[in-house]
Amino acid sequence: MNMLQAARQLGTTWVYGRLYDDPFNQLLLRAGRMDPYPLHARLRADGPVTRSRSGDWVVTGHELANGVLRDRRFGVRNTPYDPGAASELGYASGAEHHFSILEIDPPDHGRLRKLAAPAFSPRMMAEYRLEIERLTAQLLDATPGRFDLMTTIAGPLPIAVITRLLGIPDADAARFQRYGRVVGSSLDGVRSPRHARRLARATRDIEELFAGMARASAPDDRHLVGRLAADLRAGRLTPRELLSLSRILLIAGFETTVNLIGNGVLALLRNPEQWRALRDDPELAGAAVEEILRYDSPVQATLRFAREDVELGGRRIARGDSVYILLGAANRDPSVYSDPTASTSGAPRRRATWRSAAARTTASAPRCPVWRARSCSARWRSGCPTCGRPARRAAAR
Repeated sequence: MNMLQAARQLGTTWVYGRLYDDPFNQLLLRAGRMDPYPLHARLRADGPVTRSRSGDWVVTGHELANGVLRDRRFGVRNTPYDPGAASELGYASGAEHHFSILEIDPPDHGRLRKLAAPAFSPRMMAEYRLEIERLTAQLLDATPGRFDLMTTIAGPLPIAVITRLLGIPDADAARFQRYGRVVGSSLDGVRSPRHARRLARATRDIEELFAGMARASAPDDRHLVGRLAADLRAGRLTPRELLSLSRILLIAGFETTVNLIGNGVLALLRNPEQWRALRDDPELAGAAVEEILRYDSPVQATLRFAREDVELGGRRIARGDSVYILLGAANRDPSVYSDPTASTSGAPRRRATWRSAAARTTASAPRCPVWRARSCSARWRSGCPTCGRPARRAAAR
């Protein structure tokens, strides 16, 4: 998407959202990104699947959302996939609009995922756990009595972990954090011509750094970029795929985790009895994280295209039609969750709809009735942890 296309898209969204009062397009405007749940309720009132004024199909029902994410009659692309066999190992114009495995269907999706999988094996994660605990303790020990959570912990911790996993030198970590913020913001869509220019510059710089790392990697490099460089030399992926996969792993390991940390800590600050329960029984941490992911997911939507004519929820979806699955709405479906805004102590939850059918289970545990709280987007720089302004959300490809 070039700058002119970005401006046109933003203008179209504004017209449908503001002038035609279309709730789906309002989700793409600032107010909708800040608090999407009232708009989800308006869409849900029209049924589990509805059509926006702009012609996009919108799924809000939990059962239908899970079904679409698992249905091979839907795909993430509406154009043939070009792996870039003749590409060079370096930035190419327009690369900022390619999101690697987030927008690739099988079998290429499975091929690339298999190449990245060894870096995320249980054995490797067990090794990284000690490193993550060490980094967390180091960051906490360096904090003053009062500190900004987002800039002191929530931002530096995920970027420190993912840069080590990718094999990025410590000297380049700060630059990658800046680039990651800009590139991660593109998951919301390009918001202006200025945003498009910043995104292109950040993508160029980050891919040139990855390209340099790949060229300098040793055959026995255990870090992810080094492993992918070995796969490139063996012909298992292309230069374009190496760079886009490395970039999307950086974003996925940074942007969503930062917002998740902010959301969870803000909820605990607003509900101190839940913080005390978690402090007294740290085993509840896993259940708390799962509940935050269900209630206020950092990833609010994902897009699919119909590969053939499909009947969905009594509606006919034509081949090629776009279908937006609103994960945040599906995970608050009142037909599945008796009280989607809170839960009673010990009440088990149904599986949450999270990304591409990789459902997470919410275990039973005492839960805070204000998990809806969101971290303040302004707290990238400064701000009060109880100001109540919501975090930016990413609309996954």
